[in-house]
This record gives sequence, structure tokens and C-alpha cells, in this order.
Amino acid sequence: MNTTKTAVLTVLVLVNIAFVLGWIRAARRHGLRERPTLGDVAIGVVTDFLDTLGIGSFAPTTALFKFRGRPADELIPGTLNVGHNASAFLETTLFVTSVAVEPLLLGSMVASAAAGAWLGAGVVSGLPRRAIQRFMGVALLIAALFFVMKNLGVMEHLGAFPGGAEAFALEGWRFAVAVGVSFLLGALMCIGIGNYAPLMIILALLGMHPLAAFPIMMASDGILQPVASLGFFRSGRFA
Repeated sequence: MNTTKTAVLTVLVLVNIAFVLGWIRAARRHGLRERPTLGDVAIGVVTDFLDTLGIGSFAPTTALFKFRGRPADELIPGTLNVGHNASAFLETTLFVTSVAVEPLLLGSMVASAAAGAWLGAGVVSGLPRRAIQRFMGVALLIAALFFVMKNLGVMEHLGAFPGGAEAFALEGWRFAVAVGVSFLLGALMCIGIGNYAPLMIILALLGMHPLAAFPIMMASDGILQPVASLGFFRSGRFA
């Protein structure tokens, strides 16, 4: 295993230690004593399975939350990041150790996504309920659009997944675009817009092999979700 992957996994462990400590402090500070129901567990199992397939877990979980009418809209972004963190940890470990990708690109995109999540969580945790409802509506529409386009093969016809996309590394302006997009998606994760579909499409457009997106997606999520969760722990806006 190369130095960058070792560093990514080390940071993954450290931020998750901070996550656990933050969760304990938040539970004591905000008096969180409610235990997950069987329905909560079922939602987690199904949506995290979809996550490993590259479909993502945020949009399906949000849809199921809205269907059953809980938790409250202002608690959904925090609940998504906190609730799916354990699976993100396992998926990151699996894909980072098993799929080869250029180390500098992996490290830069993960760091950029974490920075975006840190800034985004601070903004989202202070938004009023109505603003979060609007953001969640937009997030669901965007996620649904990507899901439909991906599964109907629309992106292939538009050239988003060109046959020559075989690279596992990027250079120059392509590298800069990938890192910038990663920062933006890290921030958007805090309002419930998953990064899987848009990141996979962007990397494919930049000429990367679709498989190369998986360790980047998983590592970004595995590190940015606990980072974002720390912001939600401080505000108590999660269920």
C-alpha cells in the first residue's frame, strides 16, 4: 500500500475517533436518548447496500424519511451524515485498499471534499427550517435526475461515459477541475446532495475510468461525513 493510501486511512481512523467522541458529547449535551427503531435499521441496511453499488444512500434515505414523515426537515442533513458514517468508514477501507488510483489525485480530492464539508456544515447547521426544506427539495430533484439519466443510459448517449475513459490519473487543468468539484460536492453533501453520481460523471468526462471514481467517492465520504457531523453535533440538529 502506498504512502498516500496509508495517510488517507490514518486520517479516516482519526476523524472517526473524533466522530465517536463528538457523538458522546452531543448525546450528553442535547439529552439524546432515543434508540433507533426497526424501521430505522431497515432503512440503513437497504440504502447502505445501494451505496456500495454507487447509487448512493442520501437520496433514497431522504425519500424514505419524507414518506414516513420523520425526522423533521431541519434534522435530515445532519441525520444523513451522522447515520451513514459507519458504512462510509467500511466502504472507504474496502475500496481504498482494493482499487488502484493515482495517489496525489486521491489525497487532493479527499482533502478538498473534507474542507468543503467543514465549511458547509457550519452554514447548514444555522439555516432556518424553510431554507433547508427548499434545499432538500432541490437535492431530491437533482438526485432523481442523475438517477434517471444514469439508469436510462442518457449519459452514455451524451458522451458522459466515453469509451476511451480509461485513465486512473489526471494532470493539469483536469486535475484542478476534479479537486474544485470535490470541494463543491463536499459542501453540498451537507444539505443532502450525494456526491456519487455527479462525481462519477465529472471524472468520466475528464477521461477517468469509472472504477477509479469508487475509491475517491468512498474516501471523500468516509472522511467528510465525520467532519461534517462535528458541525451538526455542536448544533444538535440531527436525529
